[in-house]
Amino acid sequence: MRQAGEPSVEEILESIKKVIARDNKVEAQARLQPKPAPRPDVLELTDPAEEDEAEPAGGLIADAAAASMRESLAALSMLAQPGVAPQIVRSGETSLEGLVREMLKPMLAEWLDKNLPAMVEKMVAAEIARIAGKRG
Repeated sequence: MRQAGEPSVEEILESIKKVIARDNKVEAQARLQPKPAPRPDVLELTDPAEEDEAEPAGGLIADAAAASMRESLAALSMLAQPGVAPQIVRSGETSLEGLVREMLKPMLAEWLDKNLPAMVEKMVAAEIARIAGKRG
């Protein structure tokens, strides 16, 4: 029972079909458009880093401090290289390790001269006693 001004059931169904057809057409067009390639989540260290902003003109640290840090980092990177003898010496300075080594050489030589012969004699006697004890 249709009242005046109301659409018929056929008109409603036709309207619904048009809406569905329109939605299907939009979805089909979306599927046909190529999707942008997704960026990988893994950071490849061979890729150059993207810099967002330029470095500010005034640095946070003084030039002398920056130079000192560069020298320290250069020495650290030298230590990381296999086969390179570690030498942490700044221009004109002697390293703490070198100072300690030079101070310890005479003390170590004196101690070895005093104690090494007795230590060797004691160890040789113990080894001879051990070998002789096995045979006898």
